[in-house]
Amino acid sequence: MRFGLFTSMGGQTWERVLDFWQHSERTGWDIACVTDHFMPNSPTKEGDMPEGWSMLAALAASVPRMRVGTIVLGNTYRHPAVVAKMAAQVDIISNGRLLLGIGAGWQENEHDAYGIPFYTMGERLRRLDEACAVMRSLWSEDRSDFDGQYYQLRDAPLQPKPIQKPYPELMIGGGGEKVTLRIVARHADHWNVWGGPNVLAHKGAILNQHCEALGRDPTSLHRSANMALKFADSAAEVDELAATIASRMGKHAANAADTCLAGSAQQMIDKLEALLAAGVTTLFIPTLFRPFEELRDDLDRFIEEVAPAFKDRLP
Repeated sequence: MRFGLFTSMGGQTWERVLDFWQHSERTGWDIACVTDHFMPNSPTKEGDMPEGWSMLAALAASVPRMRVGTIVLGNTYRHPAVVAKMAAQVDIISNGRLLLGIGAGWQENEHDAYGIPFYTMGERLRRLDEACAVMRSLWSEDRSDFDGQYYQLRDAPLQPKPIQKPYPELMIGGGGEKVTLRIVARHADHWNVWGGPNVLAHKGAILNQHCEALGRDPTSLHRSANMALKFADSAAEVDELAATIASRMGKHAANAADTCLAGSAQQMIDKLEALLAAGVTTLFIPTLFRPFEELRDDLDRFIEEVAPAFKDRLP
């Protein structure tokens, strides 16, 4: 099992994120990802929000071992040919360590503020489906032609190519069972979703069905979960973290509890055993629910006390 960091850009500075990633690399984390937003998701729109792609390019050159990536890009923000070009360059900068995570886009107030069309949910998903096909073609073909409803390519080159072959690891984020997971089964190397063992087991079974309908081996997909971390001495502390997740992410109570990786080291190990049994190959810990410095202490403890039980183990 791989262990990764889901680094929110909200309220951060270049110096703090660089220090955090370099420390994480030294202490043994496998992957670190940036978020993709231009402003806080709040009515006031106040607060610093460093731009994720430019941060990622600089970070990729500053941490020589960890995989680096995006969790996840909003497809609505950029034409997929532009994303493919940017991703190829970051893959080169990182010497083949890019994890390219992308989703349909969700932060409506951000679209409104910058005049970016938000579309309907259905159109955002159809655009994501086409975008994945566009990127895969540009990364792997000498010249690409694509005649989609939303995107078109005409004898389009992409040079230089990414280092990873046939292309960078493509991760799609989202849990929609009828459409999103079908897009994952069609295009992705890696599926990412918020939740713990219950969510991943339930949605993973549906993803397996989509893979089988398309003639794909379900075990060819990496699967990752985003879970909030907290070493806690009491059930009340765990409940408090679940309430924070529910209020910040809009998750109902059952899913919020499932998304908590909280308690003692042994309780975390037990929950991760269930996550591993659900087919999960990567765990991401988000930084957005607790103060940065407070969480950092728990991350260090996690990598020392919990992670060793799962190193080199896959479903």
